[in-house]
Order: sequence, then C-alpha cells, then structure tokens
Amino acid sequence: MNIARRKYPIFLTFILFTTYLIFVDLVDGNWASLENSLENLSRFFRESLWPPNWKVIEARSYPSCERSWDFLCSPAYIGIMETLKIAFVSTGFGFIISLPLATLASRNLYSDSIAIPFRFLLAAMRTLPSIIWAIFFVILVGLGPVSGVLAMTFYTVGYLGKLQYETIEGLSNDPLDAAKAMGLKNSEMIQRVVIPETANNLISQLFFMFEYNVRHGSVIGIVGAGGIGYYISTYLKFLQYDKVIALLIILFFVVIAIDLISIKARSYFVDDATFKSPSLFGNIFRAKK
Repeated sequence: MNIARRKYPIFLTFILFTTYLIFVDLVDGNWASLENSLENLSRFFRESLWPPNWKVIEARSYPSCERSWDFLCSPAYIGIMETLKIAFVSTGFGFIISLPLATLASRNLYSDSIAIPFRFLLAAMRTLPSIIWAIFFVILVGLGPVSGVLAMTFYTVGYLGKLQYETIEGLSNDPLDAAKAMGLKNSEMIQRVVIPETANNLISQLFFMFEYNVRHGSVIGIVGAGGIGYYISTYLKFLQYDKVIALLIILFFVVIAIDLISIKARSYFVDDATFKSPSLFGNIFRAKK
C-alpha cells in the first residue's frame, strides 16, 4: 500500500507533464489564436446566445398540431420526447443484447478462445461513433427515429458491453470459486452469482448509457435520425443560437432528472444504509425502508 501511495504522485506528475508537452506540440507556436478567445466567447455569448429564446416551447406553426396545450405542440416538447423514446428503446435493446455478449467476453467465466473474439466484436461495434452509425442507417432505412434507434443500439451494445465485462471481471474470485465447487455451470453462475453481485454496477451503467443516449440524441438528429437534434440542426442553419441554447438548457434539466431517477433505482440494489435516495424533492425520492 505504501509503495502504491508513493507511486501515485509520480504517475500524476508524469500525466500532467506529458499532457502539457502534447498540448504545446498541438499549439505549434500559434499562441496568438488563444489571445482573444475569452473575449470572442464573451461577445458571442452576449450577442447570440443570451437571453435564450423561449419561443421553442410555443406551438409550432407547421405541421399543424391539435392538442389541448400549446406546449405539447412545441419543438422543445416534440424533440425531447422523441429523443427520450429513441434513447429508451435503443438503451433497452442494447442492454438485452450486450449483457450476454459481455458474459461471453469475460475472461474469468470463459477461456480466451471464447472471450477474445467476443471482445473484438464489441470493440468493432463501438469503434464507429453513433453519428456514423446514424448516417449508415439513414442511408439504409431513411430519415426518422428508426434509424436513430438502430444507430444508438449498435453503439450501445459495444460501449455498454465493455463496461459490463470489465465489471464482471472485477468480481471477487471467492463467490465464483464457491459456485464452481458446487458444480454450477457458467449459465447458472451468471444467473445466481454474477448478475446479483454486479446488479448495482449494471443498473448504474444502464442509466449512464440512457443518459448518454439522451445527450447524444442532440447529435444524431443533425444527420436526420430524429429527436431534438433535428431542431438544433435547423436552428443552427438559420443562426438562431438563442433557440439552440434554450433547447440545450431544457436538455440539461432532463439529464439532471435522469440522474436523480438513477440514484433512486440504484438505492434498491444497495444494502448499504449510507446510500440513500436523493431528498432534493422531499419524500418523493426518498427510498422506502
């Protein structure tokens, strides 16, 4: 332990020094480009971004929408709801597909001859960012949320699968050895030992991936895969940055809400009394004893 503690400062110093050297190499002596950066940012913020244009929560004029409240016909509501639907479905599909693949990619459950090929498969699926998958599926199935679901599902499987098999490999050997001594097969060990022991991390990763997909919905929509990104892309084309910042503020609060729900869900899988549900809104988020 003492040796490890002595190595931490050396490691951090090495990382910081290396980062500085690489940054200097990237700048390549062009420090003048950084001189007025803060001033330019401040001017852009004052003149283009602020104050936000909250017309995005007003009913759109086209196509026509007949609902009881104007907000339900607004670009903000329609875009956010479509993004949430895309993110929810793709995260659910991705989780269902990635968990079996992650167990097969775990070297503490299967031999390298089985685990390594599945690791390559998961690596291949996350090599392409979701926006590239979105372009690919827009070409295949056309514009709309279906291409967004397929794009995010493929990326989710690769990304979430890596997190899952690393979590599984981080399990203590004691419960696995005990399960093997009882004569349990790998499939039985996964059901009775692996999933219960890693449930907290798996749930946390699931909500993290859902949050990631919600945030990334603002990107894939730019290429026509549906969601709030479609409206952001449209406003950017017409230089309506005040509407863009309004949508991003709404998206920020949606992400915060997802994080609070994640904490609530995780509280049911943690036996530690010190882990509590958030009490920001009182008893609504307080875990039942």
